Amino acid sequence: MATPDIQLDAHGRLRHFLAIEGLPRALLIQILDQAERFAPVGDRAVKKVPLLRGKTVANLFFEPSTRTRTTFDLAAKRLSADVLNLNIEASSTKKGESLADTLRNLEAMQCDMFVVRHQVSGAADYIARQVAPHISVINGGDGRHEHPTQAMLDAFTIRRLKKSFDALRIAIVGDVAHSRVARSNIQALRTLGVPDLRVVGPKTLIPPGIEAMGVTVHDDLDEGISGADVVIMLRLQQERMQSALLPSAHEYFREYGLTAERLRGAAKDAIVMHPGPINRGVEIDSEVADGTQSVILQQVTYGIAVRMAVMSMAMGTQAQTGAA
Repeated sequence: MATPDIQLDAHGRLRHFLAIEGLPRALLIQILDQAERFAPVGDRAVKKVPLLRGKTVANLFFEPSTRTRTTFDLAAKRLSADVLNLNIEASSTKKGESLADTLRNLEAMQCDMFVVRHQVSGAADYIARQVAPHISVINGGDGRHEHPTQAMLDAFTIRRLKKSFDALRIAIVGDVAHSRVARSNIQALRTLGVPDLRVVGPKTLIPPGIEAMGVTVHDDLDEGISGADVVIMLRLQQERMQSALLPSAHEYFREYGLTAERLRGAAKDAIVMHPGPINRGVEIDSEVADGTQSVILQQVTYGIAVRMAVMSMAMGTQAQTGAA
């Protein structure tokens, strides 16, 4: 999978953003700080800065997405880039054209950045190794591997609301086995210094050996979220399951669904997060999803600023010159 040697240039600056794994803490902090500068842009009458004026960003989503694609689209436009959204269902790749030939044609259109979502783990890394040297690649989620910008927007949300990472208790709950969000979050939160990081779920949905990533494992929800400052709920990804790993959605909710009653076992000021889309009544109750401790919609808002930060850094620009 992706390694820092391809993600960073010779000076340690971001060239591609493919995975959290292996990136230094200082770079993750830089992304969060850049996003902090971009966050006020959304409150302006004119929601634009000129940093990527004249650049072209191509969104290559080989897997369905609404939230991620839309926020990348908005982020690029707020940076004043031109945006090309490739309709994969109607593209030449559906007519037999190879991925490499598709990339060559997009390069010929003088694109500067590819945002890639793909159902195959490692696809973004593969594309980054194929493109011309001037093109940056951002991973919008690849298979079960990683979703690095989601992890950074989650970290940004946590830092904004909890101020620091060094005393937090964070529980990641649900379908960890099939979740690229969980993997990226674990990598990011450990790198940022979270001392108590837990994964919670049925044994069939917890990858063997995940303790090696620096987490503690719980198969009891009440125990797993006890005293937690942050509870991150994961979507039950039945489309990625190869066999029946759960009796039923109803049974899953009974054992692992987050209700207001169960949330009382977390810290009094705990926040509840979810990468979306939400399966109400499966992993989370509507009373919690819409409640005062939920920051799910704030995550979506902050996602635009974080993606602006990543895109501007990968293009080698300095956010402080245009986002003040």
